[in-house]
Amino acid sequence: GCVAICQIFVHEVIIMPQYTAPLRDINFVLKDVLNSDKHFASLASREEVSEDLMDAIISEGAKFSENVLSPLNQVGDQQGCTWSESGVTTPEGFKEAYQQYAEGGWPSMTANPQFGGQGLPNSLGLVVTEMVSSACWAWGMYTGLSQSAARLLEVYASDELQETYLEKMTSGTWGGTMCLTESHCGSDLGLLRTKAEMNADGSYNVTGTKIFISGGEHDMMENIIHLVLARVEGAPSGTKGISLFVVPKFLPDENGEVGERNGVHCGSIEHKMGIKASATCVMNFDSAKGFLVGEENRGLNAMFHMMNSARLGTALQGLSAGEASFQGALEYARDRLQMRSLSGPKNPDGPADPLIVHADVRRMLLTQKAFAEGSRAFIYWVAQLVDTFYFSGDEQARRDAEELSELLTPIAKAFVTETGLESANYGMQVFGGHGFISEWGMEQIVRDLRISTLYEGTTGIQALDLLGRKVMGSGGKQLMVFTKIIHQFCKEQKDKPGMAPFVEKLAELNAEWGDITAKLGEKAMSNADEVGAASVDYLMYSGYVSLAYMWARMASVALDGDADDAFLKAKVQTAQFYYQRLLPRTESHKLAMLNGADSVMAMPEEAFAF
Repeated sequence: GCVAICQIFVHEVIIMPQYTAPLRDINFVLKDVLNSDKHFASLASREEVSEDLMDAIISEGAKFSENVLSPLNQVGDQQGCTWSESGVTTPEGFKEAYQQYAEGGWPSMTANPQFGGQGLPNSLGLVVTEMVSSACWAWGMYTGLSQSAARLLEVYASDELQETYLEKMTSGTWGGTMCLTESHCGSDLGLLRTKAEMNADGSYNVTGTKIFISGGEHDMMENIIHLVLARVEGAPSGTKGISLFVVPKFLPDENGEVGERNGVHCGSIEHKMGIKASATCVMNFDSAKGFLVGEENRGLNAMFHMMNSARLGTALQGLSAGEASFQGALEYARDRLQMRSLSGPKNPDGPADPLIVHADVRRMLLTQKAFAEGSRAFIYWVAQLVDTFYFSGDEQARRDAEELSELLTPIAKAFVTETGLESANYGMQVFGGHGFISEWGMEQIVRDLRISTLYEGTTGIQALDLLGRKVMGSGGKQLMVFTKIIHQFCKEQKDKPGMAPFVEKLAELNAEWGDITAKLGEKAMSNADEVGAASVDYLMYSGYVSLAYMWARMASVALDGDADDAFLKAKVQTAQFYYQRLLPRTESHKLAMLNGADSVMAMPEEAFAF
C-alpha cells in the first residue's frame, strides 16, 4: 500500500557515505615516510613482514571494511542495541560480520603466537583498525577492546590465567572489557568502592557496580572476560589500594569451554548521543568469582597498559571519523551545483557551479584533508614507537621509544579527537541544511565522534597528564627528547630545495615550545593553578607543532618524488595549506596560556550566576 511505497522511496533516497579506504595515502605514510620495512626488520619476537604480506593484509582489511562494515554503519545507528533481562542484542548484521571477521583470523593478527596469534606488529594491526573504524566505529568497539584486554593478560596474567583464557580470546571466540569507573568517581579511580573478598581456593568474590562499560554485554561472542578494578578488604585508600581481577561472564568448565554463569549481569544500557550500536553497559557484580591479575594493590599499573592502548585507539577514532566525513563532503562538493564562482563560471553549461570551486568550501575540505592525513602520519609514527618499546632488541632504542611515546600519546588522544571533531563539523557544513538530517549520514559522524574527547580521559585530563606529569614532572626532559628530533630534522632539511618555508617555521616554533614551557614552569612554582589553566592550550599548541613536523616530513618525501605525480603535488600543497592556514593557531594558544591563571581563577564561585 501507500506506506510500503513511502518506505521504498525513503530507502532509495538515503545517500549514506560509503567508505573507501585511502590506500594510496596509507601506503605513502607506511612505506615512503615511516620506512616500515626497516622498522619491521628492527623488531625482535615479531613475525617478519614482507611488503607482499603487508599489501595483502591492508588490501583484505580494506575490502572487509568497505564491503561488510560500511553498509552496517547507518543500520547500527538506526537500530541501536536492545536490552532485556536475558542480555543485549546488537543490530542486524553485526553478529554475522563478527563471525566473518573471526573466521578471517583478524582478532589474532597481533597476538602472541604462543596463544594462537600471528605475531604481527601492532602498528600494522592499527592500519586495519583505522579502516574498520572509518567504516563502522560502533562495530569496531567490540573487537578493539577485546584485543586490548587479551594483550594485557599476555603481559600481566599468571600462566594459569593465560592458559585458561588467551587462546579463546586470541581466536575471537571470547571477548573482553575493561571495567574501571563507577557512578560516583568518574576518572578519579581512587574513589572506587567495588570490593573483592578472597576465597579459600585463592579466587575472589567481586561485588560492586561499574558504569560506562563498552561491550559489557552483547551477543557477538560466546563469553565475555571482564577486567575489573576492585579493592581488597584492608587495602590502602586511593589508587594505591586498587587490584585487578579477571571476572568471566561464564566460568570455564574443566575442559576450558563455557560453563556455569557467573554472578555478573548487565543492569541496563545507556541511551546515548552517538555510537548507539556499541552497548555501553551498567554492569552489576554480585559476589562474582574473580581471579587476581598480578599482585594485590597493583591493579592500576596493569590497567594503565590497556588504557594507554585504548588512548591511542581513541586518537584513531578522531582520524577515522575525520577521514569518513572528508570523503562524504568531498563527493558532495564535487556533485552539488550551487551559485557561481566569484572569479567567473566554472561550469558555464550548467545552471550553477559545483560547491568545490568556492573558496570557503575549499577551506573546509582542505582543513579536513590536512587534519586527516597529518593525523594518520602522526598516529602511525606513535604506533611504531610503541612497537619499538615492546619488541626492539636494542635496549637504548626501547627506552627512547618508551619516553617519546609516553609524551606523544596524550597529545595524539586529545589533539586528534578535537581536530577530528572540527573536521566532522565541517563535513556537515559542506552539506548545508542536508548535513543536519540523518539521510546523508554526516550528522551521525559528528554524534559518534563526540564521545572521543570524553572517554579514556577527557581532553582536560590528557592535557594535565601532558603538561603536569610528562613535561613538568620530568623537568622538561621528556619534551626535549622530541624537540631534539625536530631540531635535527630542520638542520638536515634547511638547504633542501622547497623545504625552507617548512623548516624555518618549524624550527621557530620548536624553540618557542621550549621557551613557553620554561615560562609556565616559573609561573607554576608560585601558583599551581597555572598548570591547569594553561594545560589545554599547551596540549593544542603541542599538537599543532607535532603535525607540523609530520607535514614537513611528508613534504620532504613528496618533493623527492615525480614532480608530475598529482598525489605528490597535492601532498606538498596540503602541507603548504597546513602551514599557512592552520599552524598560525599556535599564536592564539600561546597568548592564552601565557596570560596566566588570574582571569580563570579570580572570579568568586558565587559570581558565576545570579
